[in-house]
Amino acid sequence: MAETEQGSPGSSMYGVSGKEQTYAFSVSQSTVPTEKTAKFNLPVDSEHKATVFKLFSFAKPHMRTFHLSWISFFTCFVSTFAAAPLVPIIRDNLNLTKKDIGNAGVASVSGSIFSRLAMGVVCDLLGPRYGCAFLIMLSAPTVFCMTFVSSAGGYLAVRFMIGFSLATFVSCQYWMSTMFNSKIIGLVNGTAAGWGNMGGGATQLIMPLLYEMIRKAGSTPFTAWRIAFFIPGWLHVIMGILVMTLGQDLPDGNLGTLKKKGTVATDKFSKVFWNAITNYRTGIFVLLYGYSMGVELTTDNVVAEYFYDRFDLNLHTAGTIAATFGMANIVARPFGGFASDYAARRFGMRGRLWVLWTLQTLGGVFCIMLGRANVLPFAIAMMILFSVGAQAACGATFGIIPFISRRSLGIISGMTGAGGNFGSGLTQLVFFAGSQFSTATGLSYMGIMIVCCTFPVTAVYFPQWGGMFCGPSKDGVKGTEEDYYGKEWNEEEKKKGMHASSLKFAENSRSERGRRISPAPVSLDLTPNHV
Repeated sequence: MAETEQGSPGSSMYGVSGKEQTYAFSVSQSTVPTEKTAKFNLPVDSEHKATVFKLFSFAKPHMRTFHLSWISFFTCFVSTFAAAPLVPIIRDNLNLTKKDIGNAGVASVSGSIFSRLAMGVVCDLLGPRYGCAFLIMLSAPTVFCMTFVSSAGGYLAVRFMIGFSLATFVSCQYWMSTMFNSKIIGLVNGTAAGWGNMGGGATQLIMPLLYEMIRKAGSTPFTAWRIAFFIPGWLHVIMGILVMTLGQDLPDGNLGTLKKKGTVATDKFSKVFWNAITNYRTGIFVLLYGYSMGVELTTDNVVAEYFYDRFDLNLHTAGTIAATFGMANIVARPFGGFASDYAARRFGMRGRLWVLWTLQTLGGVFCIMLGRANVLPFAIAMMILFSVGAQAACGATFGIIPFISRRSLGIISGMTGAGGNFGSGLTQLVFFAGSQFSTATGLSYMGIMIVCCTFPVTAVYFPQWGGMFCGPSKDGVKGTEEDYYGKEWNEEEKKKGMHASSLKFAENSRSERGRRISPAPVSLDLTPNHV
């Protein structure tokens, strides 16, 4: 095959002049092999993952996938937390008690514990496109059902069902990990999830605004809040259609098509699942995410009511202040991913771990201070600092998740995401669902939990890269990326060549060594032994 001239149509460098702003690190070719003959609009590596991140591009498939992914997740966040800023009106209409409101908050994040676990399996076996599109479409009727709620029980049940849609987070993060190189994955994952999470803040502005517009058009307050829910419901329908028609599972095509061609091996669920749950790092990150993303979800549910009641504000003002918590995601979570990637350039995986511990611990400290605030300006300042710490920690977490396992990425992403919802549900149940603690006291206790539950990150260790306090293994075989990812496959599977994608990923993940001098590259023989 004749070599394609760099920069010409059909080249992986086509459309890239070298002068455009990338909003991330371009991957050094001396570190990661770059495929120069693949037909993509962005430069790619040997797995055809993009090695640059052009934020305002819609290049197919990498950047188109990015935008479809985050907008879908944003839509689900808006609908899941649409009720939160309208609680002062809804509670009067449905005669809700503080316990009813607390239980509904728990229900809104509990449903996706199960759906996120299932989404991880769907992504691994069927692909993220089907998972995202089907879930967002199937959850649309539940959003419309909020219009017909007439009791506390119905309110709780509908919020529980809408919460299932938050599993689009898993498809979002899985999708990014299949489309972008590991050296920029922290920023890409952080931006996609952060902009999606921003829906939790945007809904604090959108829903009160819709309510006021509908009320001024002639509706009564108890009718206006119901009509407002039609908007997020239709957004679900529209985004589901767009994802299904414009989305693509992998850089080279959809998963089902590639399996039929024999390009992608068909894996067994039992082995993928077993590999995920027997990796001790999975459990640690489930806990960590429970008190980064989990506390963010909890705060989305209680912060508007907290400012409304504690500082005697009106609904619009309380909602505007509360919106800044979620809206911080536009920069905070990408910053966490960026910090993780930057630390990895200098210190490798050990830098990523230190960044995660620092950000999440600081978030816990600021949460404690938020609960103790008695003056409005100080409370707002602590809320913003807390939001930055917690959300940046979420970004830093998914700067590490793609490296835990190549074979079980979907399930581990799903379990980690479910951990965030479980942590949120548990925290709301313990500190905010009853009358035992005030909201302010609950926030302080939640901050203490964040600090304590972040400590286990010190136990995370990768033989090829090290941990927070330990360097990498000096074993010439066990201290390599090929050995770590190759162990996920048995000898029979290796004979069939099923481990080929893992070996390619191992080659591309050597950047996690940081500035450490890399040994000679390991030769990758991807030919099945039986050929």
